[in-house]
Amino acid sequence: MSTRALTEAVPSAAAPLSLCSREPRVPAERLVAEMVPPPRFDSVRFDTYVPDPNQPSQTQAVEVLSAFAEGLGGAHASGAGKRRWFARRSAAPTGPRGVYLDGGYGVGKTHLLASLWHATPAEPALKAFGTFVELTNLVGALGFQQTVKTLSGHRLLCIDEFELDDPGDTVLVSSLLGKLVESGVALAATSNTLPGKLGEGRFAAADFLREIQGLSAHFRPLRIDGEDYRHRGLPEAPAPFSDQDVTATAYATPGASLDDFPHLLDHLARVHPSRYGALTDDLTAVCLTDVRPVPDQSTALRLVVLADRLYDREIPVLASGLPFDRLFSDEMLNGGYRKKYFRAISRLTALARDAKGLVAQ
Repeated sequence: MSTRALTEAVPSAAAPLSLCSREPRVPAERLVAEMVPPPRFDSVRFDTYVPDPNQPSQTQAVEVLSAFAEGLGGAHASGAGKRRWFARRSAAPTGPRGVYLDGGYGVGKTHLLASLWHATPAEPALKAFGTFVELTNLVGALGFQQTVKTLSGHRLLCIDEFELDDPGDTVLVSSLLGKLVESGVALAATSNTLPGKLGEGRFAAADFLREIQGLSAHFRPLRIDGEDYRHRGLPEAPAPFSDQDVTATAYATPGASLDDFPHLLDHLARVHPSRYGALTDDLTAVCLTDVRPVPDQSTALRLVVLADRLYDREIPVLASGLPFDRLFSDEMLNGGYRKKYFRAISRLTALARDAKGLVAQ
């Protein structure tokens, strides 16, 4: 049954919003301004990270990163803040100008990376925080040279969930980081790890340093040991609701959106992924009917980006149709992008659990 037909059975109420009706135009300055830790990491700090007393590397990580942040409080290494054409370009900084947090899934790497961003004594406009995907999307929206120009005056660039599953993106980001290092930007990165595989397939420091090649001298690998407390695998996705329940909830929840899942997937193809954050502006919940398997890889990767933006903003997702752990085919879950798909399942499952309380009992 279509979403339109379902609304006939819903009591009169203000119509919900629709993601499919939104085509946001996001200025470049907003894309850069939004490169900050997501809302769920607004309040994290080094002193809110509780190291495992049985894992001394966790305490060491806090100490090293705290010192690293303090060291970024001085003038920009390339003399940023001055008009560069009035002075000869400074030499590239020597020694490690970046840190790579190397650890298993669930040891708090993102917490530590966000804490580094918060602790660095610089205005927010001089610090950038984003996932690897957000960084590649920024380059796609602004162009390579404009991205270099925009970020080259920053003190710090934090890259969460650095990914190596796309050689083209790896080369692109490696080239970008090379230009930023030359400009004196400090770097920090974490890796993306496959849930459910303790130690197996973990993105390790050796892989990271090998792939970024010439940049390896600028990174100090920082090993963070700890219990991989999420290694037991993905949580089971909650059972979907009926189309009627989803539609009624959308009408009863101010600020909720209501869309047919296949139509939403088609719409995502017409919106640049860098705008998916703006697509969710002011939403309190996302309601989806007729969730079904994603038909192809390109569509699946776009859905991954939307899932990340919804998770960053803690927007509950209520759905009918198939549960979220059946979104991606076995071929996808065993292929080169499996890390992204497992992450999307995990995050959508968490948001589906958050949404259960919206349904009238």
